[in-house]
Amino acid sequence: MGRSHALTLAKAGVKVVVADISLEDCQKVVEEIKKNGGEPRNSTKLSLRGEALAIKCDVSQKSEVDEMVKKAIEKFGKIDILVNNAGICQFKPFLELTEEDWDKTLDINLKGYFLCAQATAKEMVKQKSGVIINIASVAMGQQGVGMPNIVHYCASKGGIAGMTEALAVELAPYNIRVNAISPGMIETPMISSVKQDPKMMEAMLARVPMRRVGRSEEVSNLVLFLASDDSSYMTGSTVVIDGGWLSG
Repeated sequence: MGRSHALTLAKAGVKVVVADISLEDCQKVVEEIKKNGGEPRNSTKLSLRGEALAIKCDVSQKSEVDEMVKKAIEKFGKIDILVNNAGICQFKPFLELTEEDWDKTLDINLKGYFLCAQATAKEMVKQKSGVIINIASVAMGQQGVGMPNIVHYCASKGGIAGMTEALAVELAPYNIRVNAISPGMIETPMISSVKQDPKMMEAMLARVPMRRVGRSEEVSNLVLFLASDDSSYMTGSTVVIDGGWLSG
């Protein structure tokens, strides 16, 4: 989804920093943006080259997050939008989870969001404006839909929803909006193990009223909306995009 978010924002004219633990993957997305991105919607121009920067970053490490923000400021002068998207999901029964499993998931999925939000918010406060978008999940809890074998993942996503509300209140005086998006089953490598099991896939789709997997681009369109002034009166919200899963 991160690739999709980056491309969608670039097409809307946003200068994008693409960060991931794989610099090679980041560079591929940056090349796509430079080749095809940066062309505002409804533009009559044939081609505008997008501006983008690739940075290797492990979001669970504060020193790397701080360096990422420093490089972004050096390149573009300010940060208007943060999309917290990094995440891992390991399917494993609760009774078999190790402390290492728990720590790794929470470090990336929750601590990483905290570190990135704090580092960028410090810059946004200076300019008294900014938008932070956290990617949560329908597995965030409090919905009456328990999800087995991903307890650590559910805990991290529930934490994101809570953190989003708290940050929205604290940062509102600085004109910084903070919202979250909770996707359902989206076509990404994260669901590859599910797709390999036809029975599991069938069971998952049976819970989705629209009877299909969502596309990354559909989530990215929501990211763009929350990043824009079209959502200027929204903060502290968690928006679900799941094909009706939680309603089914």
